[in-house]
Amino acid sequence: MAVQLDGAVDQTAPRTGKGGAPPTRRGGGSRRAARGAPYLLLLPALLATAVFLGWPMVRNLLLSFQNLNMKELIQHLTDWRGIGNYQEILGSEQFWRVTLRTLVFTAVNVALIMILGVLIGLLLARLGTKMRLTLSTALVLAWAMPAIAATTVFQWLFDSRYGLVNWLLDKLGAHSVAHYDWVGTQLSTFFVITVLIVWQSLPFVALNLYAATTTIPRELYEAARMDGAGTWKVFTSVTFPFLKPFFLATTFLEVIWVFKAFPQIFAINEGGPDRLTETLPIYAFTEGVGNLHFGMGAAISLLTIVVLLVMTAYYLRLTVTQEKQEENEL
Repeated sequence: MAVQLDGAVDQTAPRTGKGGAPPTRRGGGSRRAARGAPYLLLLPALLATAVFLGWPMVRNLLLSFQNLNMKELIQHLTDWRGIGNYQEILGSEQFWRVTLRTLVFTAVNVALIMILGVLIGLLLARLGTKMRLTLSTALVLAWAMPAIAATTVFQWLFDSRYGLVNWLLDKLGAHSVAHYDWVGTQLSTFFVITVLIVWQSLPFVALNLYAATTTIPRELYEAARMDGAGTWKVFTSVTFPFLKPFFLATTFLEVIWVFKAFPQIFAINEGGPDRLTETLPIYAFTEGVGNLHFGMGAAISLLTIVVLLVMTAYYLRLTVTQEKQEENEL
């Protein structure tokens, strides 16, 4: 060890370890382990996704290129058809009719869900504590009800002979619809399905909107009212701009939820009457399982995913554009 003339230790002298070797640096391995920890934590979720989602997707993709009917299924035959299933589907008028019907059905339901959900959410923000708790409890109970149980209740409500809806209409003087078959036509069936889906979706939007409104500073509302803004002006100038990311995200989630709705539509009338209320998920199930064209059903389901991916890409583009506009404004 180097020593200065006054007896103090020379701080500039190199330090050595045991046997004169440089000391080992500690902390490098721990830093690497810290950097890899997030990936290790994600590994179980990634493995579960690969097993329960990735592998079924791969199997479905392989099935979509096969001519797999009951004969091939029983005899364990593999009859590759290439892109024949996709060519037949894309060349079918039925597929495009169902796709257009699905898009219109999704747009109508999402518009109703968002409008009514926002109104109920704003109502929750204005109610007193007891009334807010009562309404929130009712919303949570409606949201917690399983889809099949809710669909069964609606089947009873709209039953042509013993349904509560027909009984009420008869008591109100509409005797001509006392025994009306609500699942006998396309429009009336879609009406029942729409009421069911909107009823199930309202709690999610309303409760989330109410929770989001609690994050808005009260000073903004007070300033708007001091400027003479009414209820609508306060909503358009304060609430909506502040919660625009919430509206975009919630609308996108509702689009996905309504687009892929299956149990409600199938349980009400199995896509009837005459397959006039089939959406893409019902169409894929009917062709794949109902008509035993498993390869065709797999191809339709993958095309359904492609449509959802296109909608997702549009949403992401809209979100990025919105963020850039906000940055430019700042």
